[in-house]
Amino acid sequence: MSTPIWHPQNPAQFETFRTVTEETRFAPGVELPGRVLAGKRPVWIIDVTKDPNFLRAKGTHDIGVRAGFAFPVLAGSDVVAVLEFFSDRPVKPADRLLEIIAVVGTQLGRVVERKRAERVHAALEQRYRLLAENAVDVIWTADMNLRLTYVSPSVTRLRGYSVEEAMAQTLEERLTPASLETAMRTIGEVMPAIARISQPGRPPSLTLELEMRCKDGSTVWTESKMTLIFDEAGRPVEILGVTRNTTERKKLEERLRQVQKMEAIGRLAGGIAHDFNNLATVLKGRSQLLLRRLRPADPLRRDVQLMDETADRAAALTQQLLAFSRKQVLQPKVLDLNAVVANMDTLLRRLIGEDIDLVTVPGPGLGRVKADPSQLEQVIVNLAVNARDATPRGGRLTIETANVELDETYARRHVGVVPGPYVMLAVSDTGIGMDAETQSRIFEPFFTTKELGEGTGLGLATVYGIVNQSGGSIWVYSEPGQGATFKIYLPRVEEAADSIGSDKAQNAVPRGAETILIVEDNAAVRDVARDILRDHGYTVLEARHGDDALRICERHAGPIHLMVTDTVMPQMSGRELAERLTVVRPETKVLYVSGYTDNAIVHNGMLNAGVAFLQKPFTPDALARKVREVLDAARKR
Repeated sequence: MSTPIWHPQNPAQFETFRTVTEETRFAPGVELPGRVLAGKRPVWIIDVTKDPNFLRAKGTHDIGVRAGFAFPVLAGSDVVAVLEFFSDRPVKPADRLLEIIAVVGTQLGRVVERKRAERVHAALEQRYRLLAENAVDVIWTADMNLRLTYVSPSVTRLRGYSVEEAMAQTLEERLTPASLETAMRTIGEVMPAIARISQPGRPPSLTLELEMRCKDGSTVWTESKMTLIFDEAGRPVEILGVTRNTTERKKLEERLRQVQKMEAIGRLAGGIAHDFNNLATVLKGRSQLLLRRLRPADPLRRDVQLMDETADRAAALTQQLLAFSRKQVLQPKVLDLNAVVANMDTLLRRLIGEDIDLVTVPGPGLGRVKADPSQLEQVIVNLAVNARDATPRGGRLTIETANVELDETYARRHVGVVPGPYVMLAVSDTGIGMDAETQSRIFEPFFTTKELGEGTGLGLATVYGIVNQSGGSIWVYSEPGQGATFKIYLPRVEEAADSIGSDKAQNAVPRGAETILIVEDNAAVRDVARDILRDHGYTVLEARHGDDALRICERHAGPIHLMVTDTVMPQMSGRELAERLTVVRPETKVLYVSGYTDNAIVHNGMLNAGVAFLQKPFTPDALARKVREVLDAARKR
């Protein structure tokens, strides 16, 4: 801006001059203000009538202006204004006048600079206040004892307290006891240490995970990032903090850790079950072979029967471990869950007793799922037994089905869930319920809240394994005294439901005269399978592993009608052996035997189409029937 200071005796001349100067835009280097702006220093014109660059085009020299002087007003290094002085007669530079004007200009510059800084500060303060007041995270400041000096309005969304209420709270009122201990230790030990190692221009910060109290009595997990603020002497005087709600993230992390723990336990359980299956196979096979040879009145018969019953219990235990570890071989069908639940009505009512009311709520237009029907029935039975045990004084058991869509939000909050269409199976009871600690462990094998000897702790572990191996997920919702609800989500399929018929009873165990090659690395299992098949009329060849089996196939002069092979063996798997066998003896059929899923014959736990399979541990009758089934099917083709 240019401010002319001139008072001619002729007011008309002054008005003309004022108008001309106010309407003129001064470019750097042009005319008096322009020259001041360009050089950032005073300019003195003794006689403007002799200066060609002074408003001559507008005739200013004709209104009595003779001398001119201009002085820059500086704010820092910027020219923010120009002071102009004019005279109606020529005037030479005067040192005293220059000093006075310099003082005036300097003072004006400081005023302008201060006002500019105030405007900038006010704008920044307004901007940061808007950011703080509209931020999702809570922004706060506190003294070195963590007493709040400011807190943003988002504290209400986080904890339910107003800004005034939060500001008035002590540290003890804001934090749970464990987090209070963490915060106090930070103030006493960590903060001073951080202050000592701080570097100029890089204020040190610290991130703490703290559990905070809410107004409604609940708690919320937070992550607070705190930065130290120092005074001019380098002493920490204030803490600037940003607090974020991490409750959902912490829940997800906890669920992920739980899933990882279950995976590790599952691998251990699967390995144990694999070895245990061989023991159970031998025990079951030998006990039944002995029972066939003993007379009904033989005094040894009772002991052998006890061995046989023990083998059954061991086999059941092994199957539960395999179910939990998702190592069973499933034979899925497309099912209508409503039909499955309806078919189990009588069994469930007998199972839970008369003092528990069974209510079924079938969902209309229910979609179909693909699962092993016997395994799915076991899931429902185990959940019903769990509900019965949770309602010792009677109550209600509700089984509900429905079509549901699990969206991205649900999937983010539940580890392992893929968004999409599902069929829900919910089993609810009105029993004693569970606390959070119990819920975190209920699917672990051998975990039980029952008295010693009243349960193995494998019922819910079996449910967990079957559901997961079937491609679904299971979640529990419960509170002490409020009952429990187990919700199972199985992927919905568009295929038509398969018919499920009961197996017809078979009386006589079929016999045969064909030649069978048994390939099994466990000698005891191999021996019992050999004796079973020889007892049923077959000629049996034995091999310890794949290479041994191939040598026998090359040297044996007669036909080999069937190879019964374990799937998991050293040197080569049962599937690799079968592929090499087709080169040597393409006519030989294959029956796989295993107690453990193997990717060679299953996909995601589901038996591949066209594969003949017998689950360990097997009984003599089961082996004989399966062998006859495979041989007869080959003869019909």
